[in-house]
Amino acid sequence: MLDRLNALYPVRYTALALCVVCALLSLFTLVGFGIGGFWFLVFTGLSVLGYRDLRQTKSAVLRNYPVIGHLRFMLEKIRPEMRQYFIESDTEAAPFSRSQRSLAYARAKGETDKRPFGTQLDVKADGHEWLNHSLAPTHLASHDFRITIGGPACTQPYEASVFNISAMSFGALSANAIQALNSGAQRGRFAHDTGEGSISSWHRLHGGDLVWEIGSGYFGCRDEQGRFNDDRFKANALDPQVKMIELKLSQGAKPGHGGVLPGSKVTPEIAAARGVPMGQDCISPAAHSAFSSPIEMLRFIAHLRELSGGKPTGFKLCIGHPWEWFAIVKAMQATGVTPDFIVVDGAEGGTGAAPLEFTDHVGAPLQEGLRLVHNTLVGVNLRDRIKIGASGKIVSAFDIARAMALGADWCNSARGFMFALGCIQAQSCHTGQCPTGVSTQDPLRQQALVVPDKATRVFNFHQNTLKALQELVQAAGLQHPGEISAQHIVRRVNENEVRLLSNLLPTVAPGALLGDIHSLHPVFTTYWPSASAEQFAQV
Repeated sequence: MLDRLNALYPVRYTALALCVVCALLSLFTLVGFGIGGFWFLVFTGLSVLGYRDLRQTKSAVLRNYPVIGHLRFMLEKIRPEMRQYFIESDTEAAPFSRSQRSLAYARAKGETDKRPFGTQLDVKADGHEWLNHSLAPTHLASHDFRITIGGPACTQPYEASVFNISAMSFGALSANAIQALNSGAQRGRFAHDTGEGSISSWHRLHGGDLVWEIGSGYFGCRDEQGRFNDDRFKANALDPQVKMIELKLSQGAKPGHGGVLPGSKVTPEIAAARGVPMGQDCISPAAHSAFSSPIEMLRFIAHLRELSGGKPTGFKLCIGHPWEWFAIVKAMQATGVTPDFIVVDGAEGGTGAAPLEFTDHVGAPLQEGLRLVHNTLVGVNLRDRIKIGASGKIVSAFDIARAMALGADWCNSARGFMFALGCIQAQSCHTGQCPTGVSTQDPLRQQALVVPDKATRVFNFHQNTLKALQELVQAAGLQHPGEISAQHIVRRVNENEVRLLSNLLPTVAPGALLGDIHSLHPVFTTYWPSASAEQFAQV
């Protein structure tokens, strides 16, 4: 019956036909009785829209389903929100689960983070992990865990918190978001990484400790041709608010990929912070121009440390080709120059915009990258000279503890602190239409983010996360989270078997890479001999 009707009259045009009929009826009532003017305008507008849908050539859906076809695009637009609020479970990560977000919100607001009735996790699932506790738990006087960052060549070491704000640039984040993050960092005495967008006036307003990230665009320290400039670097690096200098080699969300901020988005404030012309495309090349080999890179790091007055200077990377990382380590051996710190960024890290292929399939996850960096430095007897930071989907105290078990000395979080600011994971960071004013330059949208309130939330999130970390450390019978090792974390490998991380992940004995390496993990036996301090390419 329906097929016969459809042959005579396409049923898919029914919405348009009803709009036309209703428009005619509204016109009749308007002319005859003086009522229905509003509905006449509504249905006439929909009829015109339907006619336009039939005539346009860009969308096959709208040509076949005039008027009602727009509903499909409306539903598609709000699909992430509908899924987030009504469909996904509390433990389903996409990319952060409701449970993770709720934990960050509760701690930021100073509300209870306790949960009733037991875990929602499947403790029998493969990959489930837990921390072994002690029957002789410790009692610690403070949750303010700190480490000293600064190697032999550093004259201004930094006493850093073990939990800090990861790299997020002004431009990617709004002015109000930057202010709130830095104000919270100042109150809690923890570090705020500037991101490669350099130091804006909003970073300076509240005086919080800064880690100045230097990317391939050399923003804030470049000449008119985009090359590194010593004098402009010193002008920022000698600022007492800048505590560390971080050379960005790559980031986990899109390693090996440059970036472009369109000229239309380069506002006067962004232009001033980055040292670029207003209204022109702001380009971050995929590779650095200040060096082209591992040895040159380390000499550049030593140069940055000297220009900064001896502040801790290091680099951030997401591990890619193992031989390139080994080449950097061999350059350390050849030159005697070591960075004060290395930040390992996992491929699970986030960003405002990245190609899907890079987000999903490029770069080593944090576990593999962090473990390789830690083991390599142990293997050449340099681990005690270089501190390691970790970033990549770190939100909870257990995330911090696990990263330290893998070899980190401290952790950074970006999206965790975005949640503290009020981010609802709308995933519209790249559109400029962030609903909470966190990742937008729209002056009206960012007014929704009230700086004093959100600064308090940033402070609360940091403090309450460290208090939870304190409780984990005490339960394990330890004195400092730095004592957590891979022997403290247990992972289920199948329904009937569990293993310590120390038995699952490769380890390297101190100095093992300085002698016979044939008994080591294949990544070392395969790639260590082909790495050269003279070049990033394989020998």
